Amino acid sequence: MNSYLDIVLRSGAVYIFMLAAIRISGKKELSQLNSADVVLILLISNAVQNAMVGPNTSLLGGITAAGVLFLLNYILKKLLFKNKIFRDLINDKPQILIHNGNLDFVLLGKLGITNDELQEALREHGLDRFKDVKLAVLEVDGNISIISKDEHMKNIQVKHKRKHKSLGDLN
Repeated sequence: MNSYLDIVLRSGAVYIFMLAAIRISGKKELSQLNSADVVLILLISNAVQNAMVGPNTSLLGGITAAGVLFLLNYILKKLLFKNKIFRDLINDKPQILIHNGNLDFVLLGKLGITNDELQEALREHGLDRFKDVKLAVLEVDGNISIISKDEHMKNIQVKHKRKHKSLGDLN
């Protein structure tokens, strides 16, 4: 087989595997990486490098692998934009954390969102009590959006990026 076609196939397989692995592991918070996440990404990139280029370690082999990754990412973005079924398969759904002041403790525990993290999001939105929240939603990009019950607080436009934390005591 042509060594460059081999690189194209290998790179495509690694790309698809990484998409699936990230989707399965629930890494919605990739926009806020902690040091362990950065180390993981660096180690994964090193681990899959040889799987993509095989024995061809030439400059052209590396450029071919990178080109395939960029092309696949471009195609993925177009498919996500144009195809709802594919978008639903790849992306998570927003999840309601608080509704009319009532916390969904089961969901918070499942998502690993701690009380401290939720309190931080409230403070960033100018709130200090859960009962003041009409709706709090964990968005697909890791943001926690909060809508206040108070009419004058609804215009606050603060974004809270969810940081990866371990499971903790949820109150």
